[in-house]
Amino acid sequence: MTDAGAAVFADEVLAAAELRDVTLRDGLQLTGKVLPTEHKLRVARGLLAAGVPSIEIGAMARPDLVPPMANTLEVIAGLTAAELERSWVWVATPRSIRRALDAGARNFSYCLSVSDAHNRANVGRSTRESVDAMAEAISLVHAAGGRIQLTLATTFTCPFEGVIDPSRVLAIANDPATEGADDIVLCDTIGQAVPAQVSSLVSLVRDESPARRIAFHGHDTWGLGVANTIAAVQAGATMVDGALGGLGGCPFAPGASGNTSSEDIAFGLRPSWLTPSTFESLLTLGEGVLEAVGEKNRSRTAEGARRGAPTFEWVRPA
Repeated sequence: MTDAGAAVFADEVLAAAELRDVTLRDGLQLTGKVLPTEHKLRVARGLLAAGVPSIEIGAMARPDLVPPMANTLEVIAGLTAAELERSWVWVATPRSIRRALDAGARNFSYCLSVSDAHNRANVGRSTRESVDAMAEAISLVHAAGGRIQLTLATTFTCPFEGVIDPSRVLAIANDPATEGADDIVLCDTIGQAVPAQVSSLVSLVRDESPARRIAFHGHDTWGLGVANTIAAVQAGATMVDGALGGLGGCPFAPGASGNTSSEDIAFGLRPSWLTPSTFESLLTLGEGVLEAVGEKNRSRTAEGARRGAPTFEWVRPA
């Protein structure tokens, strides 16, 4: 392959990656504020209308521990069947899946942490207990015609245990209880990974665990969110997560900060649905959410789009 051909192939690989916006779950969970159901539905529909392939719409978390997720069932019930086909719900137990299925949800991100200490802090049980319960979770979702992801938090580092050995990730990915998961999501929960680590782990999971879609969920704590996302896609991830304005973080992971910005990821990957007009829609949606929860905008592209450079089509209209 020529250098020009390799460059075209690389561009096509990046553009084909599916962006999932997680503003309504991971983006909101640290804010401490409950965004009204009507506002969440407007954001969900705005993202889908802009062309974002899929979105995360909430979590089946205890409202006393994660108040911003208190109205997740109402959000699920407020979306159409077609909208729910492109929507994902965070869960940690089979029981929470049953409740979300009854409300109409079909796609689930079943989350557990590779590190036992974070799993106990995040979902109140050992990693082994969470792994063992996944077989039932997979059965429930597939019986309903839905999809379920094995979502692994702290795949790179843990705020309590430090650096995570990749063999621990592989052990869960290859565990009989997780067999049948449609996707595997590798999460840089506190944003401490660097591109070489991301590429290495994605490649390892791709080559040494069951064939399934690989997703990458990054945070921009150390400023490498977009670089890590691109490294993940180049290594074989075909779904990547982001949140509007770089909002979010795990409330049970000290040191965590915002997700990688959806606007920045989209601008970097240039999927076919992204145009200056849809980019403007993302910026506007993000500004509305950030204003509602009183958070600052961490998106670098949102900042760049405000700067006057009339020859660049991505600059916002005056």
